[in-house]
Amino acid sequence: MIDSHTHLHLCEGTPAELVERAVAAGVTKLLTVGTDGASCRAALAAAEAFPQVYAAVGRHPTNAHGFDAADLAELKALAAHPRCLAIGETGLDFYREGPTREDQERAFSAQIELARELGKPLIIHTRAADEATMTHLAREADGVSVVMHCFSMPEQLDECLERGYAISFAGNVTYKSAQDLARAARCVPADRLLVETDAPYLTPQKVRKYKNEPAFVAHTLSFLEELRGVSHLELEAATEATAARVFGW
Repeated sequence: MIDSHTHLHLCEGTPAELVERAVAAGVTKLLTVGTDGASCRAALAAAEAFPQVYAAVGRHPTNAHGFDAADLAELKALAAHPRCLAIGETGLDFYREGPTREDQERAFSAQIELARELGKPLIIHTRAADEATMTHLAREADGVSVVMHCFSMPEQLDECLERGYAISFAGNVTYKSAQDLARAARCVPADRLLVETDAPYLTPQKVRKYKNEPAFVAHTLSFLEELRGVSHLELEAATEATAARVFGW
């Protein structure tokens, strides 16, 4: 199994404990994602320490306040690390008050261009900004490999697939209130499908009383197997192959 998106630095327990439990659950590779300078450095440190761990570096839209050339230079330096396989998460988030739309869009554009320059995939976060995110990607991300992290836009699924984006589902797809996401997860072609935890957030339903962690990706994968009517081995192989193609690990 793979966990295509987690935040080890935010989870309960040390990175060593989290990785040990993930490996025991059958996870062979995971991508830990930075959202600002400090967490990007923590992600790279974890990737250096554990062979199963790789890193993504980016500036989350809620951390985009005042994003400038110095911030971009820092990201570019971090992204040069050999264990960094992706740029992001980046995108737009209008759910709460925070950085201005102008700051978010400036950070988003810079990271799209950085992904293009380095030939790395781009991990997208979007919340309460679906149309704006898709418009921004259409305008600037042509030719960039895009991962729609924690997919939350079932109405835009067809458009995402037409553009060639990879679609990643987190533990919230298992919630009874997420029938629209479940329908979308049933339709995504196997070669575009990824599975993630987004730990410590969005714990799968079966273990929802706990803080999420990479080991729990097994529960989301099990849900998707039943939903799609395929075997564990088939879906495991499909998501592993998608991740290998997208991230090059």
